[in-house]
Amino acid sequence: QVQLVESGGGSVQAGGSLRLSCAVSGRTFSDYAMGWFRQAPGKEREFVARITWSGRSTYYADSVKGRFSISRNNAKNTVYLQMNSLKPEDTAVYYCAAEKGAVTIWGQGTQVTVSS
Repeated sequence: QVQLVESGGGSVQAGGSLRLSCAVSGRTFSDYAMGWFRQAPGKEREFVARITWSGRSTYYADSVKGRFSISRNNAKNTVYLQMNSLKPEDTAVYYCAAEKGAVTIWGQGTQVTVSS
């Protein structure tokens, strides 16, 4: 059973930075593509970023391109989301996801709040 635990959320002023971490346990971390999603109050969960199992390819939502960066350390079974130039509209609960084929496993989420 794969388990994901996010950390690093918090409150920051607009223009600030945060780094989210997602520690993965239970299975071979490198088998999974990893992603970050977010859900703001009253809105549906949306895609933020994804990184392939090898780390060679990354993908971003248009709303975060150039500001966010996803990376992974397979030796530490951890995926990161570096968030720079944060905006109030980035406020949401951020979820880590492990993806393999049709299966997606979710973490419990971490709150990010950006004040203007």
